[in-house]
Amino acid sequence: MVDLPLWQWCLALMCAMLIGFSKTGLGGLGAVTIPIMAMIFGGRVSSGIVLPLLIFGDIIAVRRYKEHTEWSHILKLLPWAFAGIIIGTVIGRDISDELFRKIIGVIIISGLGTMIYREKYGQDSLVVNNKIFVAAIGILGGFATMIGNAAGPIMAVYLLSTRLPKLAYIGTGAWYFMIVNVSKVPFQIFFWQGITLKTFAFNLALLPALLLGAYIGLKVVKKIPEKEFRRITIAITALATLKLFF
Repeated sequence: MVDLPLWQWCLALMCAMLIGFSKTGLGGLGAVTIPIMAMIFGGRVSSGIVLPLLIFGDIIAVRRYKEHTEWSHILKLLPWAFAGIIIGTVIGRDISDELFRKIIGVIIISGLGTMIYREKYGQDSLVVNNKIFVAAIGILGGFATMIGNAAGPIMAVYLLSTRLPKLAYIGTGAWYFMIVNVSKVPFQIFFWQGITLKTFAFNLALLPALLLGAYIGLKVVKKIPEKEFRRITIAITALATLKLFF
């Protein structure tokens, strides 16, 4: 990894900055880093490289937004998410990157469409309180995050449906992802060998860029009104999901 060409180092640093920014600002931007890191290192390898960076970002976000967390939503999703992680660990290697991306993309686009329709007619609460919807989001999110750290758009569909205020949206997502991402570490180390001393050293080299992105995210999110934050998040989630098809 030390011998990467300069242009790949630049892309990796940009991805680290975007991860930091997404954790403290606009969450959907983190999905942009998935295909870029996969292009540099390959799909499965990149999932282990990106995971510690995500955890670094989660820690920053939790420290900043911990007082805005809505634990009821997290506790509903976590059991299903853990089930999805186990499923992803067991069968993930048998699914091609291309098929995985398309399946996730179709489901997220469908979820966004349903969420926007129900939002228009004031029926968001019916979605959030639907046990099948919660289970599907949890399992799919756990599976997606284990395979390719791609649960961001899936979780966005759920959190947008809750109509949480801006800071509660970020704080709830921060705690959820920190718990889920930390729980993936043993699977990456012992089952997939995706995290090693060399990959972690590479993560530390990218940490300054991540911290810079997190700082920018903290500044930017303060300036975005609640209504615009919701619209921007929906747009970024949709665009990030469309990227999964290409």
